[in-house]
Amino acid sequence: MQHFFKSTVCMKFQQFEYRRPDMEAITAVFEKLLRQFEQATDWATQDQIFDQLNELRGEFDSMWNICYIRHSVNTQDPFYTQENDFFNFEKPNFNALVNRFYKKMLRSPYRDQLEEKWGRHLFVLAELSLKSFDPVALEEMQEENRLSSEYMKLKAKAQIEFRGETLNLSSIIKHELAQERDTRSTASRAKWGFFAEHQAEIEELFDQLVKVRHRMAQKLGFKNFIELAYARLSRSDYDAEMVAAYREQIRTHLVPLASELYERQRRRLGLERLFQYDEEVRFLSGNAKPKGDTAWIIGNAQQMYAELSPETHAFFTLLRENDLMDLEAKPGKATGGYCTYVSKYQAPYIFSNFNGTSGDVEVLTHEAGHAFQVFSSRHFSMNEYLWPSYESAEIHSMSMEFFTWKWMHLFFGEETEKFKFSHVSGAISFLPYGVAIDEFQHRVYENPDLTPAQRNAVWKEIEQKYLPHRAYDNNPFLENGGFWQRQNHIFAAPFYYIDYTLAQVCAFQFWKRDLEDHASAWQDYLRLCETGGSRSFLELVRMAHLRSPFEPGCVESVVNTIRQWLAQVDDTVF
Repeated sequence: MQHFFKSTVCMKFQQFEYRRPDMEAITAVFEKLLRQFEQATDWATQDQIFDQLNELRGEFDSMWNICYIRHSVNTQDPFYTQENDFFNFEKPNFNALVNRFYKKMLRSPYRDQLEEKWGRHLFVLAELSLKSFDPVALEEMQEENRLSSEYMKLKAKAQIEFRGETLNLSSIIKHELAQERDTRSTASRAKWGFFAEHQAEIEELFDQLVKVRHRMAQKLGFKNFIELAYARLSRSDYDAEMVAAYREQIRTHLVPLASELYERQRRRLGLERLFQYDEEVRFLSGNAKPKGDTAWIIGNAQQMYAELSPETHAFFTLLRENDLMDLEAKPGKATGGYCTYVSKYQAPYIFSNFNGTSGDVEVLTHEAGHAFQVFSSRHFSMNEYLWPSYESAEIHSMSMEFFTWKWMHLFFGEETEKFKFSHVSGAISFLPYGVAIDEFQHRVYENPDLTPAQRNAVWKEIEQKYLPHRAYDNNPFLENGGFWQRQNHIFAAPFYYIDYTLAQVCAFQFWKRDLEDHASAWQDYLRLCETGGSRSFLELVRMAHLRSPFEPGCVESVVNTIRQWLAQVDDTVF
């Protein structure tokens, strides 16, 4: 399989040129190339046209990503709001062109040569894409994009009054993590008050999303949206039945460990009962916090990545010198964090909302894992191979969090061991929540006609199954099953969330190997990053010398390793 390396363009992000794609012109050129591709009478000619089509696709995707970044950095910018609306409408139309390309590629008389050059996985991805896209469902796809954007905009406009401050959903988090229980209780009620105030609007948006996704799935020949979602996520070597068995592994082996950790936390905090707003505050002395501001964190990250490896040094220097990060929370900025990639400029980009907590370091190393992976696989000119499927991609990000442990003292000083204990216990407590989100989505899309109240009841039932410790201190919105409404992925990236948990199980394996033999673990990680999306999830796992999370006994073996590590930590001293 050939790679096509192009050197990264060194240019500050502000200088990246944005031009709205001329859809009429792009369509005409694309269709002309498709005709030439189909009519090619030899492999060399078809190969040249193949590269031209890839270049055209790269230009469109680059403009979309530049727009997406600038819109999420400031959702109140009228220009990029308008451009984002343009892409919500036109991206499905462009995808329709790409799918026509896939059809011709799969029928090519030179398919053997194409597979030899690009690898068989491209054809697997093309077949899945054809299953999940057809112009007959174009209207539903456009509506799905619009509704997802509406949810993002609704959350971005949050203005939460708290003790004389006007905060958004990112900046209030520091108060939810306050050492004083009254502060975090009050902050939690203020935040959830926003969701309660907008409950009807959120539930109506989601109801429309469920129905439009179900209608789309049926138009495309699927029984329900679950099957369509798996195809859209390029899940080529596992299915919903395997995922259900994996969730049961988590319930059986990991939920008890998580419950034990919550009980240790309750005792450490000296509480009679641990409430939901206490869960993220793990110590009476307060959670570990980075000892400096954003610029200081970035400076220490530069040292960390310079020392980790030559590859990470080059990578982080590129990000820093070219303003390829926007990390601080500010008014009008979208919530959350992400990494994306502008292929025209060979540039990864990290977006976050720092809030003064340990999460700032965690999100930086997490998103840097994504960014380092796509930086490492930029030698692929084929879009499909720049990124792996989501569950594979999250291995890179979550493992990077562990590979950087050696340098956590740069950020946390004397609180480093406290941070590490919190990092591991936080990852454990996340896993049951992650599979709960997944089971909720399966139940919702198996039963698309559920009412909003019935969906909330389903969440409450699932929550009690995977999070039996959870208590809400008489908050009616949460006690009636509203917690799921905060989760961006349910609205914008359905069925994605289980990928974090699959990757976390793999990352724990890298963590164990890194503690035992850093050089061997890092080489496997580096090879995993360089392989990009050219293989399926289970193929990538095998290549990295990891056990599949679906394999019976895998979760139990990971839990045993973690138990041994936790047993030697005296958390009462933190």
